[in-house]
Amino acid sequence: METLKEINLLQNKKIAIIGGGPGGLTLARLLQLKGADVKVYERDVNREARVQGAIVDLHFDSGLKVIEAAGLMDAFKASYMAGADKYRMVDKDANICLDETNTDVEDDFGSEYFRPEIDRGELRNLLIESLLPDTVVWNSQLENMELADTTWILKFKNGTAANADIVIGSDGYRSKVRPYVTDVKALYSGATIIQGEIDHPETNCPEMYNLVNKANLIAMDTGKTIAAQPRGDGGLTFYAAALYPENWVQASGVDFNKSDEVYTYLVNYYKGWNPIFYTLFKACLNFIPRPLNYFPIDQNWKAKANITLIGDAAHLMPPSGEGVNTAMLDALDLSESLTGKYPNLEAAIAAYEQQMRSRAAILGKEALESIKDFASPSEESINKLVQQFNTIKS
Repeated sequence: METLKEINLLQNKKIAIIGGGPGGLTLARLLQLKGADVKVYERDVNREARVQGAIVDLHFDSGLKVIEAAGLMDAFKASYMAGADKYRMVDKDANICLDETNTDVEDDFGSEYFRPEIDRGELRNLLIESLLPDTVVWNSQLENMELADTTWILKFKNGTAANADIVIGSDGYRSKVRPYVTDVKALYSGATIIQGEIDHPETNCPEMYNLVNKANLIAMDTGKTIAAQPRGDGGLTFYAAALYPENWVQASGVDFNKSDEVYTYLVNYYKGWNPIFYTLFKACLNFIPRPLNYFPIDQNWKAKANITLIGDAAHLMPPSGEGVNTAMLDALDLSESLTGKYPNLEAAIAAYEQQMRSRAAILGKEALESIKDFASPSEESINKLVQQFNTIKS
């Protein structure tokens, strides 16, 4: 009888997940395992529409835990990038300060310290292929929603519409769903990254490709950082990070649609660094400036019976390695709440949101405290980071 009760909250309910990133797709998988009627509405035209970004590491008590719960561990083990969880740290002269790429340690999925990396595109494909056919509705960018009695009417940019009994926003911090849940706005962290993608680094910037050496590379000097990660297709993603005033992107005078302008700016900004880093900038033809915003860690709102949020749409925070992991953990918690022992959907969503916000507040505080060390490190913080890596390594 308990199993019957757990299914009843979603019985005859149509669930719409807005956003087909790792969080939304994971939630769809978990709910389908419980027999729910789910559609994922994704703005991309198809799964090959764009590069998904660099690799992402999954953690023992979050991402990997969810992969296991979703019955996808074998598929994950067949797709992850062995050895890509290692780090290499260099200074502005490209001298190696710390190097894990020479260590020969076997991957151990039973260890809480093992954080295997997987290409974001591969993770997305793995999750999509685990879903029932036609679960993902492509080319569906949400424009607005309206509530008719207890049914949400979703209207998309392509002119189509759909109905749903429950809507879950998994569409990032620019979420179109979030305003229907809360009016709490994002704040600026003080840091901005300039992201670049390089499709053929082995030929376009070979010295930099060798310096990365298929690891997570971080180059640091007082006041600025460059990080680079391999992609599963052999490409590189890099991030040039520093502290900038709010609205700097608009006020900088740099046209980020013109790669030559961005290249000139970065070469000047990183003046005095080893020219090997300039080859990284030169090989990039597409730069994206990303101010690092966050939602207040003390945010709160009253739960509703037919709408909620997961991932960055709920609790955006500066990069800390927890984003995808937290979104997937949100998905697990929400799926369990929606099919758990609650008297109604509002109670189930309220329980999930309380748990989600409590966890996000802790992680968000840690991310905010470390943002300066990442984007504008001091000599002391650089030495401290090296010590931390060495401690973990030993």
